[in-house]
Amino acid sequence: MFEILSPSNTSEEMSRKFEFYQTYGVEEYYYNPDRNHLTGWIRRGSALSEIQQINGCISPRLGIRFELTSQDFVIYRPDGDRFLSPVELRQLVDQERQRADRLAEYLSSIGIDPDQIPD
Repeated sequence: MFEILSPSNTSEEMSRKFEFYQTYGVEEYYYNPDRNHLTGWIRRGSALSEIQQINGCISPRLGIRFELTSQDFVIYRPDGDRFLSPVELRQLVDQERQRADRLAEYLSSIGIDPDQIPD
């Protein structure tokens, strides 16, 4: 379980969630109360135990790695590539959309209807 705190979350609410996760056997729980802070717990036996050194920690279940910087924390996929932020993903989608539009224009300019290309 990975949770990003929203402005509407209260400490009481987060305590209740933790107790729920503890009671119902969640294997891992990572909590991000602000941009450059991360706390995590891993189930050891019947209880969630806090991860003492979260920087560089690799999730046993997911295989993802957490790296803390002075401004943020970064999550790496099991293949070592960094997960993109929502802003970075949006930029990538916009770039690919522009590229597709240019390609469609080029195809049209040479007499090929891009909508008639089979999948």
